[in-house]
Amino acid sequence: MLVSARNVLKASSTKSFRFRGCLRAKHELLRSVSTATPIIPASVDDKGLIPLFDQPKSRLKTSPFSSTGLFGHTSLTHPQALISLAEATLIRAQYLTDRILRARESRDELLKVVKNLDRLSDMLCGVIDLAELVRNAHPDRAWVDAANNAYETLCEFMNVLNTHVGLYEVLSAVLSDSSIVQTLSPEAYQTALIFWRDFEKSAINLPPQQRSRFVTLSSEILVLGREFLGQAATPRPPTPIRPSELVGLKDKGMGVRLQLQAQFTQRDLLVYPGSLQAQMIMRSAPNEEPRRRLYIASNSSTPEQIHTLEKLLHKRAELARLVGRESYAHMTLDDKMAKTPENVLSFLNALMDYTRPYARRALRTLSARKQAHHGLPSLPVIQAWDRDFYCPPEPPAPPIPLPPLTLGTVFMGLSRLFQHLYGISLRPTTPAPGEVWHADVHKLEVVDEMKGVIGWIYTDLFARRGKASGAAHYTVQCSRRTDNDDEISDGLSTELEHQVKESFDFDKMKRHKLPGHPGTFQLPLVVLLCEFAPPSLAHGPTILKWHEVMTLFHEMGHAMHSMIGRTEYQNVAGTRCATDFVELPSILMEHFLTSPLVLSLFDSNTTTPLGKSGNNHEDPCHYIDTYSQILLAAVDQVYHSPVVSKPDFDSTTELAKLHDTRGIIPFVAGTSFQTQFGHLFGYGATYYSYLFDRAIASRVWQDVFSGDPLNRKWGDRFRSEVLQYGGGRDPWRMISALLGMSEFEGGDEEAMRRIGQWRIDDEGKVLEGH
Repeated sequence: MLVSARNVLKASSTKSFRFRGCLRAKHELLRSVSTATPIIPASVDDKGLIPLFDQPKSRLKTSPFSSTGLFGHTSLTHPQALISLAEATLIRAQYLTDRILRARESRDELLKVVKNLDRLSDMLCGVIDLAELVRNAHPDRAWVDAANNAYETLCEFMNVLNTHVGLYEVLSAVLSDSSIVQTLSPEAYQTALIFWRDFEKSAINLPPQQRSRFVTLSSEILVLGREFLGQAATPRPPTPIRPSELVGLKDKGMGVRLQLQAQFTQRDLLVYPGSLQAQMIMRSAPNEEPRRRLYIASNSSTPEQIHTLEKLLHKRAELARLVGRESYAHMTLDDKMAKTPENVLSFLNALMDYTRPYARRALRTLSARKQAHHGLPSLPVIQAWDRDFYCPPEPPAPPIPLPPLTLGTVFMGLSRLFQHLYGISLRPTTPAPGEVWHADVHKLEVVDEMKGVIGWIYTDLFARRGKASGAAHYTVQCSRRTDNDDEISDGLSTELEHQVKESFDFDKMKRHKLPGHPGTFQLPLVVLLCEFAPPSLAHGPTILKWHEVMTLFHEMGHAMHSMIGRTEYQNVAGTRCATDFVELPSILMEHFLTSPLVLSLFDSNTTTPLGKSGNNHEDPCHYIDTYSQILLAAVDQVYHSPVVSKPDFDSTTELAKLHDTRGIIPFVAGTSFQTQFGHLFGYGATYYSYLFDRAIASRVWQDVFSGDPLNRKWGDRFRSEVLQYGGGRDPWRMISALLGMSEFEGGDEEAMRRIGQWRIDDEGKVLEGH
């Protein structure tokens, strides 16, 4: 999961201005590699990661006598300082805004408009991203309240900038002057286009009355979205289950307890959909009837819930029409790789056609199991409530047998992998008292063999009360060139500069010189949040389950994108790229875990590769689940298409229609799953993105890395063709250059269709049709 204020604001508001929440022969050569790259021995720093994460005695003890503040900022030693920083930043931002508005008075100032817009964006987002992290991770309620205050104060100002006609007119003057455009680097021009497109999406060129309506609609959509998410998380009413229906449960743990409870009370059990009891019944109850009733109850909706969703969709459609777009999808996709909903449908249709035979084959396997279970003369139909029973989820497993992996061991393996691929390693360092927000937080320096420290990763990986759940990558600080900021021309008096000293000091702390690199840069700083079990003296180090190892590799893929995406403009730094491209590096990282050679890096004492993969287990439900995700992406497109504007639009009817025409499991009458599909709000019209990046990552793994995954040549190629640009280059150009497929450079409908024909190969297997 990728989180930052920039991303959060864009997901929650249509006002997405960048002050926002915020070669085929070569392929054959790769396949012909016969000797794997030698394994580099683990360094002292690599081995030092093991005790850092695994030994409780090495964990930092907090001190009431802090020598610094959060992330080393000397002023951030108490909650009120965060509010003061936001207020000082707001004053500086207002002066910089006024400077940009006066730019047409001087050609020299017009030449600096793009730089100053990006600087203004970073000035605001630097505090907002920090506040976003604090309000999700800090254990002190006073800090959380201060972070909320700072977040809301600066976001309110950003909302003004999003529809600021004056800023739009100044940028228009810059982009309409060819002599100025010629002075812009490709990265600067891409940044300017991002600002331009975001302004255009914010109804900036409409008459005042329509622009006012746009702002009103945006606010209503935000309120409806929050209401929709709240309703999606609301527990559904309990379902009565008769004791006789629990006979023969496959689960011998909770199942036995439920049976004893039913026998003791002699009453029906009230089981809440989504609870552990409901999950156990769906997976282990031989009797089909309780599973059917629980499925229907789990996927039911009240009229109010359906009304909220449909009202949200109608408002989005109205917003799109207001800015002259055919649908919300048309408005949203024009700055994505897909560009149009028609292109998305080409991708989804091709992926559906490719995946359907595998999914149908998997359903036949389940049907045979159901036939044997009931002793039926012919293959029965698999219903939606049969899936978990006849194909219960099995925990992910490594491709070869491995000893238990501790958290420290996995971090050591990650550091060794990055050293092989990029010449980059992770070095543990001790934070100063007051620098981190909890004793569980560890600080890592990201060290390039040529440039030294190029960024920092703070890891907050253990579960605790009050901390945000799940796994996430927070970009607290982006790459940006700072030596040409020209702050002296912002117009602040000496007296005012003293009043906003906190903001100036905050910025100065982020500036660094890199050896052999021109200029001074703001180095990236990211935070990884997970909820692993903490180590303890009684139980020893944290042992990760395989899915947790995959999660850590995924999030570190985002982190390395942030570290390597060394750009001069923060709006295109690292993970600041198209929604349907940003998951590629993180998903690709998961593929490395399919290689025994990479898994050898978890052993600090070996420099020889482990044996070949021996885990060839084929999970038939993998294809069913992938096909179901494709259908969800298709539903997302339907719900944000022109059909929403029709008077007779009914979200449940559209969902049933899609299942009846393209589904493989019959739609269940009386259900309306769409009110629980929370991604409809945060990823409106872009839910296809994860599937899209899975397809590309599978192809990159097979064509570039699979033959020799530790080869520095291929790591440098991925770094130089993809990671280093962040969002400063067209993703289609990056992919076509990496894969040597020039026909993909234009990123048209045919390119989307062809990617839909690429196998989504999450297990690293090569099946027919690849």
